[in-house]
Amino acid sequence: MTVLVTGAAGFIGYHLAERLLDRGEQVIGLDNLNDYYEVALKEARLARLVERPGFTFHRLDLADRSGMETLFRDQPIDRVVNLAAQAGVRYSLTHPHAYADSNLTGFLHILEGCRSRAVSHLVYASSSSVYGANTRMPFRAEEPADHPLALYGATKKANEVMAHAYSHLYGIPTTGLRFFTVYGPWGRPDMALFSFTRAILAGEPIPVFNYGHHKRDFTYVDDVVEGVIRVLDRPARPDPRFDAAQPDPSASTAPYRIYNIGNGQPVDLIAYIRTLEAALGRPARLDLQPMQPGDVPDTWADCTPLERDTGYRPSTPVTEGIARFVTWYRAYYGV
Repeated sequence: MTVLVTGAAGFIGYHLAERLLDRGEQVIGLDNLNDYYEVALKEARLARLVERPGFTFHRLDLADRSGMETLFRDQPIDRVVNLAAQAGVRYSLTHPHAYADSNLTGFLHILEGCRSRAVSHLVYASSSSVYGANTRMPFRAEEPADHPLALYGATKKANEVMAHAYSHLYGIPTTGLRFFTVYGPWGRPDMALFSFTRAILAGEPIPVFNYGHHKRDFTYVDDVVEGVIRVLDRPARPDPRFDAAQPDPSASTAPYRIYNIGNGQPVDLIAYIRTLEAALGRPARLDLQPMQPGDVPDTWADCTPLERDTGYRPSTPVTEGIARFVTWYRAYYGV
């Protein structure tokens, strides 16, 4: 099987490509290597992939229509995992057009490519950010999520709606995965664990928003990748129980599914920081700040449907996941 993995030089994309290669798949990696965060980290991930048999790489932007058309025309793509996107809630407040280009126009090009090649399954990254103003916990994919609080979440919700249209019109099996705060080795520098580690080791204060009262469903990257692969191997199908009079947003009469993919055990941000302090052997200096625009107080994933359909069950406790990250960080940066 040949799998196109977009965002292959990114955090989750790199780990997913490694796992697919380990099980003998041919992997076509795509990334534009933009400078949203340090390009050297993306290049280091990519360098580990390009030396693997079965991996080929294309430096390409999803928003490049002609380039994407050529890629899908010329490459023997069986399945697609779309992880390329402009990420970040706060960045979307100051750079909104980047989200339209990558997450809307770029995703349209993915859908059109899948239609042209009649791929057997498209799996794509959505986000817990789609839940926005929802307060009923845990977040359930079977309940409406129509009030995102930032453009980033809005574009991810738009991806789900766009995917449904293509599943309905063209019979393309599509599965959207709402990721919940993924962390681990080779992670993103703009995310809390990475930035906190860097600041603590430098003796600098760390900004703690909402005065530390956040709860997050931190999910270790290996658990996420396991879930993605389980979903990839089970193309979405029409739900015979779907009731149009009382529609389930996560299912359809089309081959379409939406799942949460998280740890299912929210952790207080302060407790997360204390665990990091223990792993580093150093105390953190907390700079307590108010809630930031676009943030949500808490996240908590109900992964019952994903477990029911694929057997997915996360197995990495936060203490172990943070320790693995710290070990990687010290080795990579020579700290």
